[in-house]
Amino acid sequence: MALLEQKNVADVNNVSTGTEIPSNVTIYINNLNEKIKIDELKKSLHAVFSQFGKILEILAFKTLKHKGQAWVVFEDVKSATNAMRQMQSFPFYDKPMRIQYAKAKSDIIAKADGTFVPREKRKKHEEKGKKKKEQHDANQVGMGLLLVMLVPMVQLLRYEKKKIWLSLIRFADESCACTMILTLSLLQLSQIPYPGGAKSMVPEVPAPPNNILFIQNLPSETTPMMLQMLFQQYPGFKEVRMVETKPGIAFIEYGDDMQSTGAMHGLQGFKIQQNSMLITYAKK
Repeated sequence: MALLEQKNVADVNNVSTGTEIPSNVTIYINNLNEKIKIDELKKSLHAVFSQFGKILEILAFKTLKHKGQAWVVFEDVKSATNAMRQMQSFPFYDKPMRIQYAKAKSDIIAKADGTFVPREKRKKHEEKGKKKKEQHDANQVGMGLLLVMLVPMVQLLRYEKKKIWLSLIRFADESCACTMILTLSLLQLSQIPYPGGAKSMVPEVPAPPNNILFIQNLPSETTPMMLQMLFQQYPGFKEVRMVETKPGIAFIEYGDDMQSTGAMHGLQGFKIQQNSMLITYAKK
C-alpha cells in the first residue's frame, strides 16, 4: 500500500475548517503507542473501528518512519467519516488517537476502481516527470542565452544590409503537476457516545446495582487490553477480569456502583467486531 502521510497533523484550529483533506474511505491515525506489537495493534484497531462499518484493510508497519501510525480502509466514505468523528482523541493504549482522512487512495481501492499503479512504475513515472521538468528549465535558460546572442548579430547584419531568416524553436512543456486540494472535517470528542437506537437486553431478574459490571456477547478475539481501553475512560475504573474457559464474557470492576452505572450507560450496546456488548450488574 502506497500511502504517503506526513506525521504532522493539522492543529485543532484547522481541524474543523474543512479546507485541507478531501473525504476518503481510508482514515489515517497517528499518535499510537509505539510499544504495541503490530499484530496486536491491528486486532485492537479492528475491534474498535469495526462498529462503524465493513473494514477492507488495516495497515501498520514496523519501519521507523511509520511507527505510531496506521491506516484503516473502510468500504465507504460514510463509515470512515463516522469512525473519524466518533473516535477522535479516543484513549487508545493510554494515548489519544489523532485521526484524519488519508491523503492518498489505498491500493485496494485503486485496484477496485482501475486506477492502481504499481509502486515501481509510479516511482519511474515520478522520476520521468522530474527529468522533463529539469530539461524544460534547462531549455528555458538556453533560449534566454540564445536570444542574448542573436540580438547583436541581427543588428550587425541589418547594418550591413544582409537578409537573414531566423528559425524559431518551440519548446513544449510536458511536465505534469497534480495538485490536491485537501479537506478535513474532524469533530473532537472526549468519549464515545451512547449509540442511538441500540437496544440493551436486560435479564429477566437483573442484579441490584453494584460496583462490578458483567459483560456479555464479546467476540472471541477480545482481549483484556481492548476492554481496558474502553472502560478506563470512565472514573473509578479498577480492573478487567476475563474467564479463559468461558469466552465472550468479562467482569469490569469500579470503585462504587455510581461509577459502574455511568460506564454501563455510556458503553451499553457498543460494538466490537459487529457484536453489541450486553452490560449488566454482576450477581454477587
